[in-house]
Amino acid sequence: MAPPRPEPAVSAAANLCIFLLTASAVWTALPGAVRGDSGSLSRRGGEDRALDAGGGERGSTADAGSSPRFRRATSWDKQMSLLSSSFVLKGDATHNQAMVHWTGENSSVILILTKYYHADSTKVLESSLWRSTDYGTTYTKLNLIPGTTIVVTSFYICPTNKKKVVMVGSSINERDQMLFISTDEGSSFQRQTVAFTPETIVFHPKQEDKLLAYCKDGRLFASTDLGHKWTLLQERVTKDKIFWSVSGVDLDPDLVHMEMQDSSGGYLYVTCLIQNCSDKMVTAQFLGKIDHNSLLVQDDYIFVKVTTGNRTKHYVSYRRNEFIQMRFPKYALPKDVQIVSTDESQVFLALQEWYQSDTYNLYQSDSEGVYYSMILENVRSTRQPEENVLIDILEVRGVKGVFLANQKIDGKVTTLITYNKGRTWEPLAPPTTDMNGKPVSCKVPDCHLHLHLRWADNPYVSGTVHTKDSAPGLIMGAGNLGSKLVEYKEEMYITSDCGKTWRQVFEEEHHILYLDHGGVIVAIKDTSIPLKILKFSIDEGRTWNIHNFTSTSVFVDGLLSEPGDETLVMTVFGHISYRSDWELVKVDFRQSFPRQCTELDYESWQLTDLQGEKCIMGQERTFRKRKESAFCIKGKSYTSALTTKPCQCTDKDFICDYGFEWSYMEGDRCFPDFWYDPESPPENCHLGQNYESSTGYRKVISNTCEGGLNKQQSAKQHSCPLLPPKGLKVGIKGQMLAVAPGDDITFIVHQEQGDTSSTKYQVDLGDGVRTIYQNLTVTDEPIQHRYEKPGMYKVTVKAENIAGHDEATMYIQVTDPLQEVHLEAVPIARRNHEVNLTAIVLPTKANLTVFYWWLGDSLKPKLTLQNSLLTRFPDSGEVSVTVQASNSRSMVQDTKIVRVYDNFQVIPLSFSRNLDRFNPNIPEWRDDIGLVVTKLLAKTTGVPQDSLVTVVNPGLPTTADLYVLPLDTKPAKGSIFVDKRIPAVVQAVNDKNISFMVRGGLRVLVMLADPNAGYHGAAGGPGVWALAVIFLISIIGTGSFILYKFKSPWLRTEDAYPPLFFRKLPGNRNIYAQMHNEKEQEMTSPVNHSEDTQHIIQGEEFIDDDLDSQTLGNHSGVVLSINSRELHGYLNS
Repeated sequence: MAPPRPEPAVSAAANLCIFLLTASAVWTALPGAVRGDSGSLSRRGGEDRALDAGGGERGSTADAGSSPRFRRATSWDKQMSLLSSSFVLKGDATHNQAMVHWTGENSSVILILTKYYHADSTKVLESSLWRSTDYGTTYTKLNLIPGTTIVVTSFYICPTNKKKVVMVGSSINERDQMLFISTDEGSSFQRQTVAFTPETIVFHPKQEDKLLAYCKDGRLFASTDLGHKWTLLQERVTKDKIFWSVSGVDLDPDLVHMEMQDSSGGYLYVTCLIQNCSDKMVTAQFLGKIDHNSLLVQDDYIFVKVTTGNRTKHYVSYRRNEFIQMRFPKYALPKDVQIVSTDESQVFLALQEWYQSDTYNLYQSDSEGVYYSMILENVRSTRQPEENVLIDILEVRGVKGVFLANQKIDGKVTTLITYNKGRTWEPLAPPTTDMNGKPVSCKVPDCHLHLHLRWADNPYVSGTVHTKDSAPGLIMGAGNLGSKLVEYKEEMYITSDCGKTWRQVFEEEHHILYLDHGGVIVAIKDTSIPLKILKFSIDEGRTWNIHNFTSTSVFVDGLLSEPGDETLVMTVFGHISYRSDWELVKVDFRQSFPRQCTELDYESWQLTDLQGEKCIMGQERTFRKRKESAFCIKGKSYTSALTTKPCQCTDKDFICDYGFEWSYMEGDRCFPDFWYDPESPPENCHLGQNYESSTGYRKVISNTCEGGLNKQQSAKQHSCPLLPPKGLKVGIKGQMLAVAPGDDITFIVHQEQGDTSSTKYQVDLGDGVRTIYQNLTVTDEPIQHRYEKPGMYKVTVKAENIAGHDEATMYIQVTDPLQEVHLEAVPIARRNHEVNLTAIVLPTKANLTVFYWWLGDSLKPKLTLQNSLLTRFPDSGEVSVTVQASNSRSMVQDTKIVRVYDNFQVIPLSFSRNLDRFNPNIPEWRDDIGLVVTKLLAKTTGVPQDSLVTVVNPGLPTTADLYVLPLDTKPAKGSIFVDKRIPAVVQAVNDKNISFMVRGGLRVLVMLADPNAGYHGAAGGPGVWALAVIFLISIIGTGSFILYKFKSPWLRTEDAYPPLFFRKLPGNRNIYAQMHNEKEQEMTSPVNHSEDTQHIIQGEEFIDDDLDSQTLGNHSGVVLSINSRELHGYLNS
């Protein structure tokens, strides 16, 4: 809800000028309002520009000579002795940005920070700090840390004490972040190292030593001693959605409003005190989550919005009361809302309705900002980068209630003005003559004056319309005459009677600066060529004088004046070429005026609208201005307002009330919309009270008319009926629907419509606690509760009175956050066969967990409420299986790889019963036991390890399945393939050669689960296998004898195979069982390598050489590390 195009008030950092310098060959000024003490400019590129014969602006001499309005030191002009002086910031030619602070308030100090900003890296690589103590005549380059290169990125000025400056900097390698703090306008600095990198610093609007610092990562810090010490407030704060307390509205000056992200990813509006802003001390001020970037705290009002589905609701809080939905016309269906202004106890906003694309409608509210009435349709808008929206409306400063707006209808843009805050709008009257005094052909109603209402992001470069609080009635802008606004026409026009009459002053757009309350108007042509002249007027633009502010033409980057309306000193910023140093030219008008003005030097003028009406906003207003013949300084004591006189109320002091619209076709009156019933009671109407039905009219806010016509007087009085409760809602403060056992919860009950004073509310919290409240939503009595046990609870609130009842229900999960999920998946699966996937979740009592199953490359998960899934894999190969478990408070996941084959063999295995005592029934333990068995089988039989997979099954007794995977080699055509691996495995197990040791020296033997079962390979029947086994045994016996006798070097014995020592690599989580002994426990696996089972299958060696080897005395085996500390960490993670 960023403000659109009204000229903004000076912010806390308004004394900073940010100069954005670009290297483009053609430079276009960013339009916008001039701020008297600050702003920003862009260095203009292109050194080879066309110059006139005198080195000045081409055409400027001709312009000056062709018009009697331009003079060069004639008559009293000879007294004008402007003083100009130049200063070059040497050594900063490469710097393309600058920030300027002019302290003002009778101070002669100016600070300038120049920077080299590298666009590609978005970093400031170099900087220089300059300081002047003589209004910019000379500058001194400051060295913050002698002998050390420091890069200063920005600085911030205290709005209540402009002598206090905080600069943000770092070492050249960005390793050390620091602040430089000054309390004497930069005469000296204190360095303060900080542990964060501030992106933005916000001064407190009233207390000068209190700061907020926002970091890019979302952290927000606070300081109460001007940045010397910092406290972390919150870590997930939205940028630019941080607001200090508003004086006179917020009770505590240390309160901070912010938009922050909660743990679920949603956004909340919260407040806290800077002394304690922990999660427990943060107060959620709005019931529920809000849209990202929707919080706005401005004057008496706070705005948020909430989008549900395709509908967006906007809410407002007036003077920190309860949030109420903003009431627009029922079928406006807003797509976007932009707040224009909130002063004078009223909200002025632009709303884009569902049918609009590049226009907005203007609305005006009641005093509380709840009910809105349309005052102008189809105001032009422009969408800027980063989704910023600019609305073509501008509040004229100096005269309350006056606005300019550009209306776009059928592609045609026209400029309108209102004097009564939108009650009536009229087109601008064209001037009668041009700038040379010749009559113009523009006649109403076919031709009017139209102005560009653009404003500048860079406040140092003027926009296209210029107004000033201390110069009421003075408006200067760029535009054209005709039936519509033309984008490329930017002639300059001025009015000194608040828009009633206009005069043309220039044929091209100029940057404007008001000095001495508008007593001096300075203009410099907006051009991309170098120049050396400026124009100024001391009679409200009727005549103009020319001054050569420099001897060498320069590219002008902008204008800056001393803070304060009475200033008469200004600075022109520019450069001779893009690669040259900055050149600053000081122009001093103070010596030109011989004296201060007296009362005799002023004359009065009365404010009227275009029709000559004197009563505007309920009063006649008279202002004063300097006479044309007076040659004096208005000075600091000048005031423009003279007298005010109340008027009697007339039709023009009333606008249509909410639910009514103007009917210009039927006598210019207000009539109710079809959806609105004027007789219906308001929502806050209680039994025993009275209400008035609307007459269709309400007085314009801030209108001060007295007596006369009162269009609200005929309103009928009604007694409030007893209305049934309607729109009952129950929620939790902070909008958390999932909490942990033992958490303190505050329930909030809200009722949109109906009587509340005589309504009973029955509250059932779902765990046996039931209470009855009277007048609950009015007293705001909190419902606080604490659930001790996990579970799902149904909370019900029933509201009932004599007229009817309503009910609201919500469900709340009480659960601990998930710690871990382990996917139990058989690593080997047969193609197109059913496979069971199981997710084991910790803690095991987690309720209402949703499981997302991702199979293979599919981007669409399968969802289940059970922790298992039956599925099939249609294709062979490796398939990735991922499970995500979520219970609204957390999400965890695990991934496994399943290898899918067309066929394979499975041999069920069992273990000696002593293993069950050491089985903690956790996945890691089962994986490690399976790996031990696989390696022992591979080593004992010589079968390649990658063709064997042992999967230990969950539960007791401990069992396992040995998967024998198909070989890559295919049998020759016409031959019978006999797989010799299975007989080798069966014999090794039957011979009790596969065993390992566990704690205490206990031996665990691996056995066949069914010794009598016949295991066969991919081909051949039982008879064939019986013969093959007998033949193989005879071969084995013969081979064993030969090996034993001759110790053939090509077969490995125990001497050739030292025992193996195996450990999980550090960093992997090895959890086995909770051990009472804190020492590392080891499980050894002695292997009896029977010589008659050391075989070579098909003449090749199948030995895993990847395992670490280590000799343990005369004992060989596999050792598995079990660390009880790891298990303890696992169970407590």
